[in-house]
Amino acid sequence: MNTITPVSFQQRDKAVNWHPYTQMKTADDAIPIVKGKGIYLYDTENKKYMDVVSSWWVTLHGHSNPYIAQRVFEQLNTLEQVIFAGFTHEPAIQLSENLLQLLPSNQKKVFYSDNGSTAVEVALKMCIQYAHNQGKKKTKIVAFKNAYHGDTFGAMSVSGKSFWTKPFESMLFEVVFIETPNAENIESLQLQIKDLAEEAACFIFEPLIQGAAGMLMYKAEYLDRLMKYCREEGLLMIQDEVFTGFGRTGKLFAADHLTEKPDIMCFSKGLTGGTMPMGITTCSNEIYNVFLSEDRHKTLFHGHSFTANPLACTAALASMELLLQKETQMNIRRITHQHSEFIERLIPHPRVENVRQIGTILAFDFKTGYGTSYFNEVGKKLYHEFLQRGMIMRPLGNVIYLVPPYCITSEELDFIYQNIMEVLDQFKD
Repeated sequence: MNTITPVSFQQRDKAVNWHPYTQMKTADDAIPIVKGKGIYLYDTENKKYMDVVSSWWVTLHGHSNPYIAQRVFEQLNTLEQVIFAGFTHEPAIQLSENLLQLLPSNQKKVFYSDNGSTAVEVALKMCIQYAHNQGKKKTKIVAFKNAYHGDTFGAMSVSGKSFWTKPFESMLFEVVFIETPNAENIESLQLQIKDLAEEAACFIFEPLIQGAAGMLMYKAEYLDRLMKYCREEGLLMIQDEVFTGFGRTGKLFAADHLTEKPDIMCFSKGLTGGTMPMGITTCSNEIYNVFLSEDRHKTLFHGHSFTANPLACTAALASMELLLQKETQMNIRRITHQHSEFIERLIPHPRVENVRQIGTILAFDFKTGYGTSYFNEVGKKLYHEFLQRGMIMRPLGNVIYLVPPYCITSEELDFIYQNIMEVLDQFKD
């Protein structure tokens, strides 16, 4: 039998693959992973790595979860795929029913897609066509500065301007960017909304935390005030819960921290427990009813081949069942509490500033003396140091963060905390 060595594995990869967010000219060889179990990933030499970032924030219940795997296996032997235009199936119906029961009461309809970016694209199209179907032209979008909603063109348009979007600037549609709300600026933000309401199709936002921007957090009370004002001014609201959904903020959804309700919500990442790609856009009946017509031109013309794939729906159903179990909810509370205790150790460290937490998400800035940046080279050094210690942590520049799977034990968390302190001490002045 031929043995695949790590070197040959990596050479083969480099010969054919182009990795995301990676400058392939200067990139390290990709680490070949052959299996995963719980919070661990294993390479070709059987070295294990703690997946502290849940493989880009998607893995809720750990890798190769046996319950999800069994449910998907059973579905695979029953129905693996069917066109969703003109047909339906039990997993899609059940998933929509179950999800809507957990969301704000105004969310009534589910539209399926395949990832977070397309969930956002669908939401934007709903809002723009909502106006169009009523004979109005409202094409401006309101979004937060530093936003990130995905990498397709519509999602890029409503994401903060950066090096990522610069090559495409002339091709992105018109967006007005406003600050995230706080006690000092809430009234001025309301005035901005008032001035834009007649022209703007919608306001899109990441609730309570802007993940890719560096885990930037803001308070629910001011978002509530801003949302209430948007409602008064007739501005549709899209709440992007791609990252915050399914327990990450300590509650099932960021919406559960709020009293105001959005018109549209977007989901992906943890939706299937990290098992396979899927996106969902939910909306109110008010939105949905504007598309109901004898005139076929008022149809929402969007879809893709794998819309509401039965396997992905089944994985999402199984993941949601696990999420709602008492044990998982206790784990979320335990992780939240342990993070809070660890913060007390972090705050006094001379290399640490701006410590912040919401639920199972913990973040802090590695103090460099010249601000926070995604391109800060210290991020790469920290990444390699943690990797040597058997932990997958991908700092956002000099922002270090933890987004662990819910199955992580107290002992494993303590191990991570201890290694973070040791790494910080290495850089101590």
